[in-house]
Amino acid sequence: MQYIYLHGFASGPKSTKAQAISDRFTKIQIPLNIADLNAGDFSQLTITRQINQVAAEFANNSEPVTLIGSSLGGLISAHLGQRYQQVQRLILLAPAFGFLSHWLPNLGDEAIQRWQQQKYLMVYHYGEGRSLPLSYDFVTDAEQYQEDRLQRPVPTLIIHGKQDEVIPITASRNFAKSRPWVELLELDSDHALGNVTAEIWQAIRRFCQLP
Repeated sequence: MQYIYLHGFASGPKSTKAQAISDRFTKIQIPLNIADLNAGDFSQLTITRQINQVAAEFANNSEPVTLIGSSLGGLISAHLGQRYQQVQRLILLAPAFGFLSHWLPNLGDEAIQRWQQQKYLMVYHYGEGRSLPLSYDFVTDAEQYQEDRLQRPVPTLIIHGKQDEVIPITASRNFAKSRPWVELLELDSDHALGNVTAEIWQAIRRFCQLP
């Protein structure tokens, strides 16, 4: 089994969550591949680019893959699971279902119009600790990725905080409701899930039957 971790939007492989989970995998001597979805060019980031980048990491010998995705990385994991039979298990941490519908209203109509006209918007990048320009292509590309298409019954564990202020837990509840292959674990936490790392690891161990 190949394990790949996908970080969230404007984050990176050195995020607190990525490193905490990586440390746990190291302790049980199972390699965890943490993809850098910025690929050295955050400005041209799209969901399509991230999907293609992660798919290129899959072993050529059709070894099964477990994807662990955080926030936007969770959304990307779900679409990879729909597309590739090699993906046999999904663990989605506060997955960004309905990402644009939650994120864009916070920017406001004026900022969105300006972004369309000027082609780039300055976005604070937590992994870099500074603001970076992001192309409007990110939005036009993301619009084609709709959750209703995610119908392949991949065994899926969703872990979501009940106080999530970025992606409301209702997004995961609605997703799980119509998909019997999805297990939803609700925890007392926010979007970062920083206070429940032990619970997350226990859930991953159980779900993946790890030692």
